[in-house]
Amino acid sequence: MTTDGREPVVNAAHTDRERSASRAFVELADTLVDDYDVIDLLDRLIAHSVHLLAAEAAGIMLADNHGTLRMVASSSEAAEFMELLQLQAGEGPCMDCYRTATAVGAPDLARDPRWPGFTAAVLAHGRFRSVHALPLRLRGDAIGALNLFHRIPGPLPADDLALGQALADVATIGILSERAVRRGTVVTEQLQHALDTRIVIEQAKGVLSEQAGVGLDEAFERLRSYARHHNLRLADVARRLLDRTLDASAFAPRPR
Repeated sequence: MTTDGREPVVNAAHTDRERSASRAFVELADTLVDDYDVIDLLDRLIAHSVHLLAAEAAGIMLADNHGTLRMVASSSEAAEFMELLQLQAGEGPCMDCYRTATAVGAPDLARDPRWPGFTAAVLAHGRFRSVHALPLRLRGDAIGALNLFHRIPGPLPADDLALGQALADVATIGILSERAVRRGTVVTEQLQHALDTRIVIEQAKGVLSEQAGVGLDEAFERLRSYARHHNLRLADVARRLLDRTLDASAFAPRPR
């Protein structure tokens, strides 16, 4: 109640955002148990980042055993294409973010001279105008980066930057084992497993896309939906499709 007797006005959008953020942290924290699925963790991080930070797309890169960045998760084919552009050009916000273990923002790529090869390719594609990269870090060392892509140029608000980094930090803890944290080192085997598992999932996406006659994004959504509905690992579902113990008909959308 205000001093003049009126009920205070509640910002519904702000309340919904707080609830969504709380739900995101709960879901990411639920992965901090034995035998969790790293790929599912990264996929959830991507989904929450797009929703909470008003991004059109998002992607995640992780370093392999040799310290080379590789794309392991994306919200769409457009995001995956942006990630691949950075890898091919050998430059971009994600690359700098990983090297420095700090957030790197490009509010307007058309006015940013730092990555001429990458910027030219992105602008030629005409899909995104701003990119923000947040490090997946542990005690000052980065193991990868989360990339956020926006169609409209502009800086990432400070609150969004803080929230995005917090999500990335929680996910990083999920990727690394408790023993690795105690030793202060990174268990590269876990990261390599995530990278190898992603290859299996990409292959399954292609197979399901061809067999079901749908796009790659839709194929991935069907794989993920089947895995969650049957309480299975996404990677295990992908392998079953590849070894033909499941066929494309099993992934048809369920009637509402």
